[in-house]
Amino acid sequence: MELTPQQIGFLTQLRSRGFDIVAFPLYENFVGVRKGNCGALLAPDVEGFKIYGEPSYLVRGQPSARMIQSDGHWFVRKDERVAATPERTSELDAFAAELANALLPVA
Repeated sequence: MELTPQQIGFLTQLRSRGFDIVAFPLYENFVGVRKGNCGALLAPDVEGFKIYGEPSYLVRGQPSARMIQSDGHWFVRKDERVAATPERTSELDAFAAELANALLPVA
């Protein structure tokens, strides 16, 4: 994936805020970011990046989907799941807010 100098600068800023730049298998067309137990996919666009899909809680280091099942709320990845506890949900919400704030244009 080719990135512009502006996009590379943005990724450098994310790293300075404590985000790790990662690659998630099966998502080669996106830049992965993670912090703690949460991650997101970033799609390059003209002005930098935009979030692709929704940030997620990582299950075995990979993005998951939040699901409601008959036995509770879960973060699910293939055949694995972890409970969507208030602590995990709070961590994900804080991650999503911090990432969205980082994506705001700087005047």
